[in-house]
Amino acid sequence: MATSETLRDRLAQEAARLMIEHGIRDYGLAKRKAARRLGVRAAWALPGNAEIDARITEWQQLFEPETHGHRLRELRSLALQVMDAFSEFNPRLAGPVLSGAINVNSPIELHLFSDAPEDVALSLDAWGKTYRDCQRRYRYNGRGVEFIPGFRFNMEGQRIDALVFPDKGLRQAPMSPVDGRPMPRANQARVRNLLEE
Repeated sequence: MATSETLRDRLAQEAARLMIEHGIRDYGLAKRKAARRLGVRAAWALPGNAEIDARITEWQQLFEPETHGHRLRELRSLALQVMDAFSEFNPRLAGPVLSGAINVNSPIELHLFSDAPEDVALSLDAWGKTYRDCQRRYRYNGRGVEFIPGFRFNMEGQRIDALVFPDKGLRQAPMSPVDGRPMPRANQARVRNLLEE
């Protein structure tokens, strides 16, 4: 009989595999599919998002060290190009491309800061980019959930989600869906340093 720790680990490994191989981005969906696949019904056995993220990183280091590193570098380099184009909006890189826990469907997630999201749309128009509106739900500690507007576009075949936070949003990051702490974000200088490592 498997211990609760062993069961959680097996579920985390399976959820990580599903996220990597099938491009699932939703941790809850990956957990439910992993539980169904392994025949687990006990909610207490489900791993935390951080446990799954750790297994994603382990999987990539073990099974795809060269391709993962190359792909991550490409995504970060592209992110930096877009950040440079949006420098007036104090861009920050967030999400899997920053953490390194990427899969085949990981978009580049940028946080831009402006009290007028339409200014970002005007920049995209001037840049000649075709885009569509998108929004994302973020949780804030003590403030509940907020919907943040944004723009989705492609560059060099890669999806980019540019979310537009109010100017004051630069000082308070939303909570990470991985560990419930303030979401890590990196400015252009930090992304350049990551590319030089």
